[in-house]
Amino acid sequence: MNTMKRISLCATLLVGLIGLNGCANMSRHDKNTAVGAGAGAVLGAVLTGGSSIEVVGGAAVGGVIGNQMK
Repeated sequence: MNTMKRISLCATLLVGLIGLNGCANMSRHDKNTAVGAGAGAVLGAVLTGGSSIEVVGGAAVGGVIGNQMK
């Protein structure tokens, strides 16, 4: 594994851990919105091959759907 990939992986894991810590005091509604946005971003990346516009669009749509969940 080259150095740049290793740095990217470590940075991604660090951001993920910090993000999980921020969810500790969230309401159920807020958590649904965050999960929807995350799932939408992943789906947008998978379906489009990582195009940044589609990833952001997927996150936005997923966030709206998650926000509407009860």
